[in-house]
Amino acid sequence: MGEKGEKRIVAKFGTNLLTAGTERLDLEVMATLVGQVARLHQLGLEVIIVSSGAIAAGRQKLGLSSERRDIPSRQVMAAVGQSALMHSYEQLFGWHGITVAQTLLTKGDLSDRLGYLNARNTLLALLELGVVPIVNENDAVAVDEIEGVAFGDNDNLSGMVANLVDADLLVLLGDVAGLYTTDPLKDKSARLIPRVDRIDAGIERLAGGTRGRGHGGMATKVQAAKLATASGAAVVIADGREHDIILRLVGGESIGTLFPAATSKMESRKRFLLAGLATRGRLVVDDGAVVALKEQNRSLLPAGIRAVAGDFQRGDVVDIVSERGRGGGESEKGEKIACGISNYSSWELALIKGARSDRIEALLGYGYGDEVVHRNNLVVL
Repeated sequence: MGEKGEKRIVAKFGTNLLTAGTERLDLEVMATLVGQVARLHQLGLEVIIVSSGAIAAGRQKLGLSSERRDIPSRQVMAAVGQSALMHSYEQLFGWHGITVAQTLLTKGDLSDRLGYLNARNTLLALLELGVVPIVNENDAVAVDEIEGVAFGDNDNLSGMVANLVDADLLVLLGDVAGLYTTDPLKDKSARLIPRVDRIDAGIERLAGGTRGRGHGGMATKVQAAKLATASGAAVVIADGREHDIILRLVGGESIGTLFPAATSKMESRKRFLLAGLATRGRLVVDDGAVVALKEQNRSLLPAGIRAVAGDFQRGDVVDIVSERGRGGGESEKGEKIACGISNYSSWELALIKGARSDRIEALLGYGYGDEVVHRNNLVVL
């Protein structure tokens, strides 16, 4: 698919793939996909699955007709099917000795500042523990999304997740081989486009509509690719039924349609964190914290904070500045060394600054973790 070296991968499995074109989940197909993810996991790569299929699983469990497509029926099927879907994943990954975690999200969760921070921190913490997160749209409550208006069969959700966790690669797997010059179902001369360097209006026009049991057509896949590539991830749209498709893509084989990253992850993260309007406050840190941040790739702990300026909330972006210049000189006093997302508000930090992390709960009565700014939410300048 072009460039190797992917460490963090988001793999989206579409409904048409997981059901093999039927009305029910196909466990053989799921086992094949899980086996590939397990292999990557064993090789030390981090994989997040964005999985459709809850409604199909619920329809199967309840014995409901495929004609039942009104929103209340679909929400009921999703509520019943989500546990069945997760049970299948839990069993399949269990055979490989891998723990999975269910994460249900709505668009509102990720558009809200605290929701974004909490979802990001949770997913990254799960990856650190060697868990495979399985993300799905919370169809039981998300009326807009279940109609396919916002996420579109989890395509756009997978693009947002790739952005959320700074993924290296997003793989959109369905029952279509990629983006074609025309609709391959209607035009036998249609050719697969192996690489798209820029998603412009012409490319968006090529994307067809929805077909089959899922809501996600090529249009939503291209939208997801646009978001993910702008976040620093490469994206591949491919046929999930191809033998060892995920392993081959990660191995560098050219299959399906590749959308190379439009920017580096660091540039994308810097643009987000360095946006002038984003910064809400300033943390003045001691020399030890400067070394920990700049030279050791560590998180910022309360012990290293000497002063707090500004009025900000948990989840806001703050500047991190040095207490004094290198060598004690005044010329660089207040030098901006980093910026990041704070896990604590300004008034909370006023109480815990300078304290050891194990004192946070005693001082506040609660805690949001040992780190004031986690290294995953930090850009060193």
